[in-house]
Amino acid sequence: MSFVSYIAQWRSVAKKVLDRTGKAVKFISGGYGDSMLPTFTSGDVVLVEKISPRVGNLRHGDVVSLLSHLDPNKHLGKRIVAMEGDTVTYFDPLHADATKTVVVPKGHVWIEGDNTRESFDSRAFGPVPYGLINGKYFLRVWPLNSFGLVEKKRYFK
Repeated sequence: MSFVSYIAQWRSVAKKVLDRTGKAVKFISGGYGDSMLPTFTSGDVVLVEKISPRVGNLRHGDVVSLLSHLDPNKHLGKRIVAMEGDTVTYFDPLHADATKTVVVPKGHVWIEGDNTRESFDSRAFGPVPYGLINGKYFLRVWPLNSFGLVEKKRYFK
């Protein structure tokens, strides 16, 4: 086997592996805005796996990637605060002194950014259909000093 054909064979194998991996994971880089501070900043690079939403393996406290219900070309990154059947009481973003209580309907989740003062989330637009979730953040790969698994917040179930 010549060197050129050897390289071509490995290139073909590498392409197949990357194509298949792309269906299970993706990288998210920047674009978090201020809504997920201090958990994520604009320079962070995070690995997002796509299997958990498909098999129903999402839980309270998971950070998820989802399509915006207002613009399907825009991806959001938010934390699941409540699942279907849970009751959520929150401050109404339009009336800071008023609270509202909502029961999350079947097939929906309640999402919020970690920086609640800067987050456009379920408090503004209500529960999100589970079908809009396309991945779960699981590994921060950059910056290197923050490398590691994305952790759930302690106060979730």
